[in-house]
Amino acid sequence: MPSLTHEIAAAAARLVVEEGLDYGSAKRRAQKALGLPPRTALPDNDLVEAEVRAYLAIFCADTQPAELAALRRLALTWMERLAEFRPHLAGAVWNGTATRRSDIYLQLFCDDPKSAEIALINARVDYQPRQVRGFHGDMVDALSFSCPCHELQEHIGIHLMIHDRNALRGALKPGADGRPARGDAAALRQRMAEEAAAPHD
Repeated sequence: MPSLTHEIAAAAARLVVEEGLDYGSAKRRAQKALGLPPRTALPDNDLVEAEVRAYLAIFCADTQPAELAALRRLALTWMERLAEFRPHLAGAVWNGTATRRSDIYLQLFCDDPKSAEIALINARVDYQPRQVRGFHGDMVDALSFSCPCHELQEHIGIHLMIHDRNALRGALKPGADGRPARGDAAALRQRMAEEAAAPHD
């Protein structure tokens, strides 16, 4: 019988896949939907990700790989456009759990924190500035906009998180699971090539 933590994680995973929620919002929505008290312990992100992968394998195996590939190609397009800012892809599009409901998260490592914003202005990109929590837990500037993905016939949210160039070294350390938490364009192309060459059931 699944534990309460696993039950929350499974409910959150469905919201992540079907509605494109981030893990934190999905866990809180799942907790509320299950009628649990506010102080109920929530699953960690690794457990939610495991449940997302399980959900995708059961319900989305025929559509998700193509949607992921389309999002990765769109991410590469923007990584090439923003190459001077050392873009690294993170989140679901990087780790392979993205669907057409997922946004693209690019972490930029800039010499001048305003330079990426100036580049978007010069390219006439209509973006929204905001602040989000960075990978060290501190608040960082983010530039968010939507972009058409012609393969999916959807508008996809793209979020640029602005970091100082010196933060790049720490960003390349593997996560707790030993896997890289983000990758540059070369790493993404390699990941795409490896997955394309892997045998499929």
